[in-house]
Amino acid sequence: MSDNSIEVADLTFRYPGSDEPVLRDASLTIESGSFTAIVGGNGSGKTTLCKTFNGLIPHFFEGDFDGRVTVNGTDTRESDVAELSREVGYVFQDFENQLVQSTVREDVEFAPLNHGLDDYAERATRALETVGLLDHEDRFVWELSGGQQHLVALAGVLAMDPEYILIDEPAAQLDPQNARATYEQLRRLHDEHGKTIIVIEHHSEFIADYCDRMALVSDGGVAWTEPVEVGLNRLDDLLEHDIHPPQVTQIAADLPSEMGTLPDGRYPVTVAEAGAAFPDAGATHGPPRTAADGGAEGGGMRNAADESLVTLDDVGHGYPTLREGHNRVLDGLDLELYAGDRVALVGANGAGKSTLLRLITGLESPDEGTVTVLGHDTRESLPEELADDTVYIHQNPEEMFVEDTVRKDVAYYLRNRGATDVDERVEEIIAYLDLEDLADRDGRLMSLGQQRRASLGIGLATDPTVVLLDEPTGSLDLQSRREVTGMLRKAEGRVETVVIASHDLELVASWADRVIVMADGGILADAPPERVFDDPELLAETDLRPPQVVELCDELDVAPPALTTDAMVEVLSEGSS
Repeated sequence: MSDNSIEVADLTFRYPGSDEPVLRDASLTIESGSFTAIVGGNGSGKTTLCKTFNGLIPHFFEGDFDGRVTVNGTDTRESDVAELSREVGYVFQDFENQLVQSTVREDVEFAPLNHGLDDYAERATRALETVGLLDHEDRFVWELSGGQQHLVALAGVLAMDPEYILIDEPAAQLDPQNARATYEQLRRLHDEHGKTIIVIEHHSEFIADYCDRMALVSDGGVAWTEPVEVGLNRLDDLLEHDIHPPQVTQIAADLPSEMGTLPDGRYPVTVAEAGAAFPDAGATHGPPRTAADGGAEGGGMRNAADESLVTLDDVGHGYPTLREGHNRVLDGLDLELYAGDRVALVGANGAGKSTLLRLITGLESPDEGTVTVLGHDTRESLPEELADDTVYIHQNPEEMFVEDTVRKDVAYYLRNRGATDVDERVEEIIAYLDLEDLADRDGRLMSLGQQRRASLGIGLATDPTVVLLDEPTGSLDLQSRREVTGMLRKAEGRVETVVIASHDLELVASWADRVIVMADGGILADAPPERVFDDPELLAETDLRPPQVVELCDELDVAPPALTTDAMVEVLSEGSS
């Protein structure tokens, strides 16, 4: 057993009140100096496993604990969380909950100060310099964007100078640019500062680009640990455990025999490798187009007689701040949404996507301009009146559950709106959305993917005209993403317009027919996805990183770009024939 590693040996752990253990005879070694990804489906036990690394289990989360976990030779049961935090720093998925002070510097100083370290101020300065936030040290934490807050949480961990840095879902809730920037920070910490990085991650493209090893957690055990290029080629294992392989790997696997393999016989896992695997298979379909080329608003042929369901006219909106006085989020925004639209709002954190959704629901009223929903000025209508026809599915779906079963929750919302035939409507929506497996479960105790499915059922039960969803696939494994995407398509059969705000550009590319790119308080583009992703200047201006399949098209000079793996397989197969 190495003294320069985290060692998990035959670990079994069961939470109080649970009939079955979450971890069963789990064994894993994480060598000092590695960059390791922990992968597994929702509910597989990977987060529970990682909470044993810094003693949160068993010292904070108690339960039946058998086996052994050591950090650099120290048994975690014989230490405590405070001491282990000097060896293993942990950035939680809900990182906002570990920001405990008012200003950035105070928060980063908090841990070393409370450990009695005399150089706490110098430690905080170094940590802030490392993550690029020294210029923000006097800002209030709540004034920062989500990406900046994530970096503050990371800086708080770095101030303790731990050998191991563990981050649960580094890319969760972040726009593509901030997610990539966070991983670049982790790479610098690994390469330049010798830190051991451990990430819990669903996005295999990040694993391919940044990690060197990956461990698959399955049914509470560690099924295997492999180098990344080997692990991402175990497609049967990944798909069986609801892990999305990189798009280029899926494409290569679906091509005719050996067409997409590298000289060593494996499939590519990065765009660069894919370009080398099939450099002559591309086919140029035509000159690139920009999002401004042709077509009516939304990129389609709109009938002049069509009336909009939602209209925003010269809308300005913002929020008060303690120092700047007012943070203007939307400025002179004009937008019309029509029946049949599948709309995706995209843009950086802070671009105003969630604000726009809340304005449409009437939960907030614009500072200037008007928002009209189904003929009603939102200033003159109560949100509960608008809610009869406009449903908002929160980014945090657990907020929608108030009863002890999903069936009761659906009925609760219907009765509150004075619906008739409640029991019949409950059973009808459960059957329509295939929610029978969740109907008698407590929504508050379900996985995130199950909560998103059930919350959409609650929303659709009222037969709304417009459905708004905030990050519907955030932090979901492959199976949960498929289920939620399938429910989105089913929703189109019951409602007239579906609008999502999302950082999941794979979903945007494959589902939306209208992509609205937001930045600087307004709309930079409103077009079909193939035009948005075929506009390099727009992507660069808005820091949108397109899906891997679009990057591959750029690598192989395929234009306009394919938007799905199936479409790219067809293009490559035709190009090689």
